[in-house]
Amino acid sequence: MNAFFQASIDGILMGGVYALAALGISLIFGVMKITNFAHGALITVGMYVTFEFCVLLGITPYVALPLVIVVMFVIGYLIQKIFLNPLMGVVGHNQLLLTQGLSIVIENLILVLFSANYKSVTVPGFESAISLGNITINKPKLVAFLFVALISAAIYLLLEKTDLGRAIRATSVQPDGATLMGIVVPRINQIAFGLGIVCAGVAGALLTPTQYIYPTSGNSYSLKCFVIAVFGGLGNIWGAILAGLIIGVVESFSALYLGGSWSELVVYLIFILTLIIKPTGLLGKKG
Repeated sequence: MNAFFQASIDGILMGGVYALAALGISLIFGVMKITNFAHGALITVGMYVTFEFCVLLGITPYVALPLVIVVMFVIGYLIQKIFLNPLMGVVGHNQLLLTQGLSIVIENLILVLFSANYKSVTVPGFESAISLGNITINKPKLVAFLFVALISAAIYLLLEKTDLGRAIRATSVQPDGATLMGIVVPRINQIAFGLGIVCAGVAGALLTPTQYIYPTSGNSYSLKCFVIAVFGGLGNIWGAILAGLIIGVVESFSALYLGGSWSELVVYLIFILTLIIKPTGLLGKKG
């Protein structure tokens, strides 16, 4: 029974980070109808940006988060404005190929700037776990989950309660209609893409205390986040959050009862079954 509860806690905490990263994919797809295959590379960028702030300023990843958010938003905004905006309205696979190309460029640029050496971030006082009887809770993962909840709530309030959020939602539903209402759609696309990249970067930042940082460290999350976004329903933010938590728990239980080598396989089997049984995902809508 202890193993059951331990796996549940571990899965939910890790699933929160998955959810935040996948939320970025869903947000970008929901507004721009683009699947961003550079998402994993930008998670890696978030890790390196966090590492540099920690080293240069002597702060923890959690204190560095506001700075990471600003840097990642600017990176996302510029990527959309310079590279993706000229391709809006053209054949969709051109955009997919561009994001895949950007992923390769980003990874190689990181390799040139930072070398292939592994880097790590240590948070003082977070080396030990919290013990609740026979259950242990990883401190960095717990703090990461709390930040995920906070940032997800902030994104929800932004989209639902602000004029900018209403403009983003209008653009996602009917870009031409949004233009007629006076909304500058290209600017909204840039902001939405920036917000999506913030999700990727913050997810990367929250992962830095729990894993090594290297030029392709975000790749292992890229496909998984895409699976989560599809499972929850591409373009549906709540779907991404729900699916992230489910996948986190499924992955944890698969590792516990089937062995670590099975956890990835089970996740991708869920992806295939989703495409066959409910292509729109858990909370996605037809059409």
